[in-house]
Amino acid sequence: MSGMASDHNNSSQEGYIPHYLQKEDPFASKLSREADIIAGFYLTIIGILSTLGNGYVIFMSSKRKKKLRPAEIMTVNLAVCDLGISVVGKPFSIISFFCHRWMFGWIGCRWYGWAGFFFGCGSLITMTAVSLDRYLKICYLSYGTWLKRHHAFICLAIIWAYAMFWATVPFAGVGSYAPEPFGTSCTLDWWLAQASVAGQAFVLSILFFCLLFPTAVIVFSYVKIILKVKSSTKEVAHYDTRIQNSHILEMKLTKVAMLICAGFLIAWIPYAVVSVWSAFGQPDSVPIQFSVIPTLLAKSAAMYNPIIYQVIDCKFACCRSGGLKVKSSLKKSR
Repeated sequence: MSGMASDHNNSSQEGYIPHYLQKEDPFASKLSREADIIAGFYLTIIGILSTLGNGYVIFMSSKRKKKLRPAEIMTVNLAVCDLGISVVGKPFSIISFFCHRWMFGWIGCRWYGWAGFFFGCGSLITMTAVSLDRYLKICYLSYGTWLKRHHAFICLAIIWAYAMFWATVPFAGVGSYAPEPFGTSCTLDWWLAQASVAGQAFVLSILFFCLLFPTAVIVFSYVKIILKVKSSTKEVAHYDTRIQNSHILEMKLTKVAMLICAGFLIAWIPYAVVSVWSAFGQPDSVPIQFSVIPTLLAKSAAMYNPIIYQVIDCKFACCRSGGLKVKSSLKKSR
């Protein structure tokens, strides 16, 4: 820890000292023991539901892996990212909350921060790719038909490489991972922006390439999709049944993707706001008790997606069965 302290002091600007260097033990919990126990139980429930839900999605998808469409391959990748967060990351924070301190030292802190950022970035970039896939499929049908399964696998390789690059950049000396202000979790060292110009450049790069740009692409894609759907509803009615069924399936996948993106952003935006405030606001101006709530909300993002899959699938199955009943009744009346 003394080595880290000297590194930060060398790049210090205006004598600012981050919270994890102000005390001898940066990993001691700053919350009450009761609050830590409640947070530990909360994360345990979230972790179990997320592991079971995403594991189920991956298991069911593996049964029909050769029939998966490109968009479905992407949603499976999203489930893999969410499962990774639940299996690799959550046990560290759960144990630490119950023990009322971070139990795994600086090495464990850096590993936990890297894993959380790696899988979180992978999730957001996957959703960005899904939104672009939906945009091409709905708004540019001729271009959308070019997207095949091998394109999806190439896209997956790019997503994992992108997430790996940005998660590993801090280890190259331009950033770092550090304990959260409440002590029992770790994250990107947002507080470097308070210490040096290089730290500000690092934080701004992370914010743009791993949050703002992907979010802008997602919002643009779904806004264009909504406008296109409104203008083309009558158009599709003139096509034959096969094209109509394909359109219905594409809209189902689009609804799934929109809800997944909305759930992810709702869970992560409060944490992003608090992180940006910590980086560029007044030093230590975010109350410790307030900073833990967005962190716990962000950790719940991995639980939502399997629920969304099941709700949309049930609605789609009901609509499909209803449509079959109507068709059969029409045939009988004829």
